[in-house]
Amino acid sequence: MSLRLRAASAVLVSLATACSGGTGDDGGLVRIVTTVSPITNIVATVGGDRVRVTGIVPEGTNSHTFEPRPSDARLVAEADIVIINGLGLEEPTLELAEANLKDGATIVKLADRTIDRAEWIFDFAFPESGGDPNPHLWTNPPYAKRFAQIVRDQLATLDPEGVAVFDRNFEAFAERIDALDAAARTATATVPEGNRKLLTYHDSFPYFARAYGWTIIGAVQPSDFSEPTPREVARLIEQVRREKVPAIFGSEVFSSPVLEQIARESGATYVAELRDDDLPGSKGDPAHSYFGLMVFDFKTFMKALGGDVSAFDAFDATNIGDESNATYRQ
Repeated sequence: MSLRLRAASAVLVSLATACSGGTGDDGGLVRIVTTVSPITNIVATVGGDRVRVTGIVPEGTNSHTFEPRPSDARLVAEADIVIINGLGLEEPTLELAEANLKDGATIVKLADRTIDRAEWIFDFAFPESGGDPNPHLWTNPPYAKRFAQIVRDQLATLDPEGVAVFDRNFEAFAERIDALDAAARTATATVPEGNRKLLTYHDSFPYFARAYGWTIIGAVQPSDFSEPTPREVARLIEQVRREKVPAIFGSEVFSSPVLEQIARESGATYVAELRDDDLPGSKGDPAHSYFGLMVFDFKTFMKALGGDVSAFDAFDATNIGDESNATYRQ
């Protein structure tokens, strides 16, 4: 069964669940449904104590293929706003939201409002023939700041009395983003220019690469999430050898025998620690934040590729405020 058909089935089942009731009583807080954890964290940061945020994509799950639970329809039906990444990242979840959204509620696609079509990136994992561009904008800190700005503006419309809170939280987030951007540029400059090349399990960093002058040489997870062909693997092995790439990077969640093979046959070091959209640690831990995720990934690949990552030492990667207003699904 195709993803689209499975999602449609979930919508049909969930409609009855959504209509079965639920008080939706959150003490006047703006009720928000989000998807992946970086977006959940950004929304919770900007919203502060005036929102209740629920992220429905479990941390460490493939967000492209994740199918929402039928019970998620109730969450959507009670939400004042649904905030997703967009650009094709969460199609089954988007379909569920479109089928169950209450009157007056809205769906906001952050990435679609952050860049226009001319700025889309198509690549090995997201070919133009497939129609959807690479959607991983949050690995580019300035884009994440734009995400937060969009969230602030949407919340201000829903809760005018909270404007001062939303403005204050956004400004704190923006200041921290600017510091992260500066640290990333400083650390990048210490990585030998010939080493600023990324081969990863999932193609999550093209917008980072474009902003900071890196090159994406490939990803081993194709657009249909199958294994790459032997010819594609051979090409990557040869490219890593030819370009003398010191290290290649796997996922902390998804094991990859193919990347292990590429590393073994090319002589590169295999680092299986990158995170795509699962925040480090658990809710309440100091680094369980958007900032913690970015610093973890940047330090991981920059250090392995010969850089000095001390620029991140003074950076505060903890949450702005607490996470009590956010629910992350495990």
